[in-house]
Amino acid sequence: MRGWHGQEAADGEPSRGPAVVAVGVFDGVHRGHQAVLRRAGEHARRLGLPVAAVTFDPHPLAVLRPEETPDLLTSVARRGELLRAHGAAEVDVLAFTPELARTSAEDFASAVLADRWRAAAVVVGADFRFGHRAAGDVGLLRTLGDKYHFAVDAVPLVGDPEPVTSTRIRAALARGDVAAAAADLGRDHRLEGVIVHGAARGRELLGFPTANLSHTPGRAVPADGVYAGWLSLLPEEEPGAEPQARFDRSQPRMRWPAAVSVGSNPQFDGTVRTVEAYALDRDDLELYGRAMAVEFTARIRGQQRFDSVDALIAAMRRDVDRAREILTGGRPDGPGGQQG
Repeated sequence: MRGWHGQEAADGEPSRGPAVVAVGVFDGVHRGHQAVLRRAGEHARRLGLPVAAVTFDPHPLAVLRPEETPDLLTSVARRGELLRAHGAAEVDVLAFTPELARTSAEDFASAVLADRWRAAAVVVGADFRFGHRAAGDVGLLRTLGDKYHFAVDAVPLVGDPEPVTSTRIRAALARGDVAAAAADLGRDHRLEGVIVHGAARGRELLGFPTANLSHTPGRAVPADGVYAGWLSLLPEEEPGAEPQARFDRSQPRMRWPAAVSVGSNPQFDGTVRTVEAYALDRDDLELYGRAMAVEFTARIRGQQRFDSVDALIAAMRRDVDRAREILTGGRPDGPGGQQG
């Protein structure tokens, strides 16, 4: 993973490139972002150059208006994986600091696009804004491209009648419509984390042992309810590995169809919101401490409190049957799960 930490660091590093540069926050790497990356790839093949994706961490609103910081669709590491999967040879994560927020549009174009990346072409979405107080738009970027000798291509927004945006996807997740989120993302929404010990009710009381995902705060979690999805075992990070290696964990080692519960366990007067996944027909998995991912495919029902534990167990059995029907056509998964 590349990092730029302010003007001095950018000026002090050797230039990279030349490259075709795609610029954006790219939270979610959704279908609109993918269109930008495809267009960048077309220019790159024509020019015989690599694609460099320039993105930002933290989210700009975390610096500009912290109270409006959105829950993110992807971690920065997952964003890097997805950017590379969609054609970026390099992922350049710029530290979005107050200093960078004060950088003028022209200084950004000069320091990052022209000097740092020696951009031959810059590809952005049609609504791209940049520079201090978001003063720069596509028109100004084209003017600066003429000055600093790079072409500019603004890709029309994807979606009709409303464009695909990260905000729209967050809204779909907030109402539990994971299918709509997946349609805009081009894949199921995913959370990553480590499996931690829970109350053990699933195994000891309810008969459905669940994996409790300890995910990072600030990530977009679907609305409380029960979902059909997938539970995946991720490769472990190697100690001392280069940061770029964090962008190479997309392919899970093992993957199981799952029933996923999001909520605070109102049946047992819970107050902490959790994400728990039951790998269908598996009670032999030892996953504590392992890096895992949960993907959300379809919503089965909202969170409920039942009249009794027996009624809850009966509902969970129906949930599992429905999840199996959605994910595997009603066929129990094989004994070893699916290889990723």
